[in-house]
Amino acid sequence: MAFLRTAFFLHFLHLCALNWSAWGKVELNMNDNLEVYLSDSAEIPCHYSFTDADKEPSFVMIQWFVRAAGNTTRTRIFYGDGSQQIIDNNTDYSSRINVTSDHKGTILIIKNVQLSDEREFFCQVNGLAAGNAERKTHLRVFAPPAAPVIEGVLTGISVTNSVPSKVASCEAQNGFPKPNITWYRNGLELTPSSGYVNILTLVTRESSGFYSVQSTLEYNVVKKDKDSHFSCEVIFSVPGAIRTMESHSINITVHYPSTMVELWKELPQGLVKEGDTVQLRCHGDGNPPSPFIFTREQEPDEDLESSGNLLILSPVSRKDSGLYQCQPLDAVGNSDVKGEVQLTVHYLDPAVVVPKDSEFMLKGEGLIATCNALSSLKTKTIWYKDGRKVGEGNSLHLTDATYETSGKYICEVTAPALPTLRTSGSIHIIVQGQPAAAGSIQQVHRLRSSPSHCSV
Repeated sequence: MAFLRTAFFLHFLHLCALNWSAWGKVELNMNDNLEVYLSDSAEIPCHYSFTDADKEPSFVMIQWFVRAAGNTTRTRIFYGDGSQQIIDNNTDYSSRINVTSDHKGTILIIKNVQLSDEREFFCQVNGLAAGNAERKTHLRVFAPPAAPVIEGVLTGISVTNSVPSKVASCEAQNGFPKPNITWYRNGLELTPSSGYVNILTLVTRESSGFYSVQSTLEYNVVKKDKDSHFSCEVIFSVPGAIRTMESHSINITVHYPSTMVELWKELPQGLVKEGDTVQLRCHGDGNPPSPFIFTREQEPDEDLESSGNLLILSPVSRKDSGLYQCQPLDAVGNSDVKGEVQLTVHYLDPAVVVPKDSEFMLKGEGLIATCNALSSLKTKTIWYKDGRKVGEGNSLHLTDATYETSGKYICEVTAPALPTLRTSGSIHIIVQGQPAAAGSIQQVHRLRSSPSHCSV
């Protein structure tokens, strides 16, 4: 093979010496660039024509050279004419190229294109006296990266941070040429903005020649970002086009202080009476939920013992009535962020009957008995004798007593608004003997000075 190459080259020099005085011109056409996918085959055409039709050369030599980017030297990988084709040994292309030629041109075929094939390929045509020319094609190789992988931070991000915080990272691996990554929030592109958005990019050239790109998004989050969705998109080039692949979207955990607090009575349902167990629950809109401080307006500097967001009062009495307040710890110092509820503990004191205990009457006499119970609610009093209703109101009028008038009279006091609030008292009437004088009526009228009810 070495002998054939040497003989061929000497023959070519001899022809050049014979035709040095009559050079013509050759027109050579090649694509400036050719784009192919990694592992595909690349076909680089080189079309030529000689301008002097009267001097169609009997001998045309074609040579292919390659030059790596940034290199000034080039390497020949093929030479030949119409009768023979010789592929140079000991090059990167010795086993991967074929060359087809005819009288109009030549095509260099590169099989199983590699990343290292992104080079300049030169086609040199020499028709001796008919002319010679050289042009080149830049072969560009493309390998789409893997789909982008996004990872959000696992910890919560506080809105009180003074500088943008890391929100997520995005990585696109094994692409060529270098891909780019773009960030989106709720479908809108994020661009760097001082104090609000930082985008940090790390590009790694792998030993395989591929590029891997890692991008980190730092963002100044606000409360509404608790519902925001972040995603990244990798932008990469392919032969004749630019394409994109988008990651799935992620949601982040945003930490923010409470701006609104509610306090309500959870138990019991309805009105509260003395002896009940009362539960007051507090809720704020902060995240994460903050512990609360419970106080009563009457003692604002005294913190009440509570469990998280729950204050339990048991058993309550009328002295527990008042305005209760709760404030989240993450809003201490902001007196406007608090919850309030008015607690009223209703009561009904034991009934006081006048006259009390037993009262003697003579036949024909009359008597007015009263039954009063101090209460925070409006009350209703009913008198009973032997299970039968005999009167209503806090006064019981007995007239013209007979022996049948004797017996136990019970007054029952209730609060209609709170039926479980009730009390009772009694008086025992004893009727005896005849009246001292006909028609004489002794009236007993003892009234307690306290009112029948009291509103608090």
